[in-house]
Amino acid sequence: MIYNIIDRRKRPFRWREVNAIIEATAHDNAIKDSDHVPASTGDITYDELENVSLQEAIAWADSQVSAVTLYLYDKGKGFG
Repeated sequence: MIYNIIDRRKRPFRWREVNAIIEATAHDNAIKDSDHVPASTGDITYDELENVSLQEAIAWADSQVSAVTLYLYDKGKGFG
């Protein structure tokens, strides 16, 4: 389930093809002034999808069994 979305797209009106990365929301606990969620053994460490629609990226991230932060990037960006 999505707990947070970080949109790093330079072209925010492009929704047909984006890159998406998810990480456990517990990774955000170290960030100053963040809400905290307890870490669990079932947390997703990292996963990514390339060249998917914004709708697909959101549905994918929201279908995860643990709390995730969804990072959105323009097509061709965000990996590596």
